[in-house]
Amino acid sequence: MPLARRLVLFLALALTLSFGAAAARAAELVMVERDGCPWCQAFDREIAPIYAKTPEGQRAPLRRIQLADAVPPDLSFLSIERLTPLFILVDRGREIGRIRGYPGPEGFWTQLAVLMGRLPQITAQADAPKPLHGTD
Repeated sequence: MPLARRLVLFLALALTLSFGAAAARAAELVMVERDGCPWCQAFDREIAPIYAKTPEGQRAPLRRIQLADAVPPDLSFLSIERLTPLFILVDRGREIGRIRGYPGPEGFWTQLAVLMGRLPQITAQADAPKPLHGTD
């Protein structure tokens, strides 16, 4: 294989791995749930259908884990309580805060706003797409 082709493949692999690592460190709202939990069901009726469409859901997508299952390796730093639902906001491999139980729609959004306020601020300039070419 020519050197140039190997270099291109290496760079593509490096970019893929770095993107995957960055995505794994992004903010997410981890929901610990259990089968038959009435408060989990209330959350599923009242919040879950719209969560992904909200600014909070865009910034910290919902990730569900079952209380009965082993904690995924990338969340091993979390202390899981037996109370369900348990919502834990994580970012870049660390816990930002948690909501214990489901306090109803108003209480959930209020408590989540407090937690979201603890995330590092995103500036419009930092998120703006970078031009591929020099300016004309």
